[in-house]
Amino acid sequence: MSTHQPPMPQAAAAAPEWQAAPGASYPGYTSPIPVVRTHLGHAIASEWTKIKSVRSTMWTLGVFVLLVIGIGLAAGALVSNSSSDLEGENPLGLGFFGLLLGSMCIITLGVLTTASEYGTGMIRTTMVACPSRGRVLAAKAIVFFVVAFVVTLVSASFVAMTQVSMLDGSGAKDPSGGEWLKGTVGVSLYIALLGLLSLVIGSIIRHSAGAITIMIGAVLAPLVIALFMFSESLSKVRDALFEYSIPNQLSVFYSNSLSESGPSGWDPLWIVLGVTAAAFAGAYALLEKRDV
Repeated sequence: MSTHQPPMPQAAAAAPEWQAAPGASYPGYTSPIPVVRTHLGHAIASEWTKIKSVRSTMWTLGVFVLLVIGIGLAAGALVSNSSSDLEGENPLGLGFFGLLLGSMCIITLGVLTTASEYGTGMIRTTMVACPSRGRVLAAKAIVFFVVAFVVTLVSASFVAMTQVSMLDGSGAKDPSGGEWLKGTVGVSLYIALLGLLSLVIGSIIRHSAGAITIMIGAVLAPLVIALFMFSESLSKVRDALFEYSIPNQLSVFYSNSLSESGPSGWDPLWIVLGVTAAAFAGAYALLEKRDV
């Protein structure tokens, strides 16, 4: 018994091959969405959105302003009411105490700007949106530095002008233009760079608590250790710790150094700038080698 098979239908006409449209990136398709080449400005806009959206920014900067202005004005009022012997003293130096304590807030914000994303896992989203890791780090650094500098400059300038007016007629000297520049712009650059160093350390450590501990230790430990070095054989080490401690470098901007030698003038600014640049280079190298 034979089986009958129906004749095979003739092959359908071959479909025409797709051809790339003129100027199209993919064959036969042109996206209606314009393709924009990304640049550093886009990364900066993204980081600005982040830093102004999180609560930590408002809390840390708010406490910073309260400390700088509150302690600065309290010191000015206390000195003006309790003592009339201020002959030759620089009234701008009374802002030192508030800025020293307030720098802890800038350090904390700097660390959180980078390290918090590793803790929450948002760094993966950031790197997917901007695969250029160096661009991400640079954008974070630029946005944070501008914010820290502006807030510090406004706070320090307000305290400085208020203290000078409060101590007018008490025998304190009238600050020169150079002293005004160092006591406002100079100290603001120093605090902002110290915060930027904290941001870089946060990128290296990738742990908020650990990076904050390291930076607070770097600020306070050298001075505290030097205070307990009573042996004469350790005098050179003690003097070096005093001279290059961050509180002493901060006081240099008010011409009130804790030691007779060591950094002077604008030296503290160049020191922190060099340390921050070296740390930034190390953070960039590690960022390129590590997995996210």
